[in-house]
Amino acid sequence: MNLSSTIKSIQDIMRKDDGVDGDAQRLGQLTWMLFLKVFDQREEEWEDDDASYQSPLPEALRWRNWAAYVPGVDGKKAPQKAASEIIGFVNNQLFPVLKELEIPTRKTAKKNEKFIALHKVIRGVFEDANNYMKSGTQLLAVIEKLEEAINFHDFKTRTNIGDVYEQLLNDLRGAGNAGEFYTPRAITAFMVNRVNPRLDKRETVMDPACGTGGFLTAAIDHLRKQRTKKSGTDDQEAIGSLIRGIEKKQLPHLLCTTNMLLHGIDIPSQIEHKNTLAIGWNDWSASEKVNCIITNPPFGGYEDDNVASGYHHPTKETADLFMQLIVKLLEDEGRAAVVLPDGFLFGDGVKNEIKRRLMRECNLHTIIRLPKGVFAPYTTIKTNLLFFTKGSRVDDGNEHFHTNTIWFYQHTYPKGYKSYSKTKPIRIEEFDPIIEWWGDEFDGFAKREQYDADPDNQDKKAWKVEFKFEHAKAETAAKPFWTNAEQLNNQASAVDNRIRDLRESIKGVSDRTQRQSIDDEIDSLKAESESLR
Repeated sequence: MNLSSTIKSIQDIMRKDDGVDGDAQRLGQLTWMLFLKVFDQREEEWEDDDASYQSPLPEALRWRNWAAYVPGVDGKKAPQKAASEIIGFVNNQLFPVLKELEIPTRKTAKKNEKFIALHKVIRGVFEDANNYMKSGTQLLAVIEKLEEAINFHDFKTRTNIGDVYEQLLNDLRGAGNAGEFYTPRAITAFMVNRVNPRLDKRETVMDPACGTGGFLTAAIDHLRKQRTKKSGTDDQEAIGSLIRGIEKKQLPHLLCTTNMLLHGIDIPSQIEHKNTLAIGWNDWSASEKVNCIITNPPFGGYEDDNVASGYHHPTKETADLFMQLIVKLLEDEGRAAVVLPDGFLFGDGVKNEIKRRLMRECNLHTIIRLPKGVFAPYTTIKTNLLFFTKGSRVDDGNEHFHTNTIWFYQHTYPKGYKSYSKTKPIRIEEFDPIIEWWGDEFDGFAKREQYDADPDNQDKKAWKVEFKFEHAKAETAAKPFWTNAEQLNNQASAVDNRIRDLRESIKGVSDRTQRQSIDDEIDSLKAESESLR
């Protein structure tokens, strides 16, 4: 039985268990077990390489000592724990210890940073994880399948398991709201390709809403392709240190951490389980800035009022908050690619202020408009891919825009398609014409061709907006009105000052006739002030 068939067989076993309800719980259950299985086999390799290696797991809780099938007296492999006891062991020993796994200090760990980091990874994976299975018989059946199919030492298995895992994550798209954590891999690969993080420059890559880790694994693959025959272990070790992800919710964090392990990041300690937006605006240090941010932030969600304190443009909407934070966390000349809905592009109010700041501080050079259904069935709303580069700050008291020209490219359905679906998703080859059209930011995308935006002609997809020119033209046209408004405001302020003086002077007037005269003048001035405004 091949690996993919084994995973499907495991899911069928879990469907028989009364404790596991739905695809999301099945995936969560399978993932923590897969994590411990793969981690145990990685530990075997670390032990072979380093005789002094020390496991962060208590001996009794290592996969090899409770789950792995071992030869019995008859030579046949058998479980180490009976069906009647294994659920109690998992619920009462394994999970309580791993959820509260004590993180050693540098002193107690004898400055072994890997030992400390592995403790953090395991605790982070299990602190909110759950064992949903209630049947010991079914749990042992799942373990047996994993034992038969998963041999991480085998190169073929090691290569294929990442692809199988990606298919599992793709299946998550239909698991209710869990679909929000998955971005189609054609999208992640294209966005990473265009941002192009550089291994030789040791460029850091961050996804502040990393979900299951699709952008990060795409970045890992992109960086690995840049290694040469002369590349040593330094390049391999550097890749893990260049990747950072933060995820708020437990299931996607567990999925992402396991995804990193399956993609060769042995110590995925830079995948953090917390709410990115709950970190205070001023609590981010300069050392936390990165060269590249590639993300699909949750849109349509809302945060508590106190989360937005410190942001330039307070709002409850998650995507609006993330956009402000992304600009803040980019290094000068840092590059970003972000998935955003039409609501951000065409929304007003606080969204206008955020877009204005984005174009002041960054060169928003390209917007790829996607058709409906790219993220189906989770959402069918139209989305866009925004690409921008952060400029150097200019502090001379004037308003400057780093954005000059904004290019738009309308991605269309392939021939024969009327929509995308789970079985007919967007494919990476569809982006080949865009990559060919793209050009180079260093020369202002001089080779790009412009086509009229004609929805009836599939060949006419690209156009540009000369933002800085149009903005300057609009400012020039509006200037007389602003000047006139300023003059009227000044006149109104002078009238208001006169009203205040009269109100102050009336306090000392006792004559009724004189008081009435002042009141009449105040009423007249109030009417004048209102007309001026």
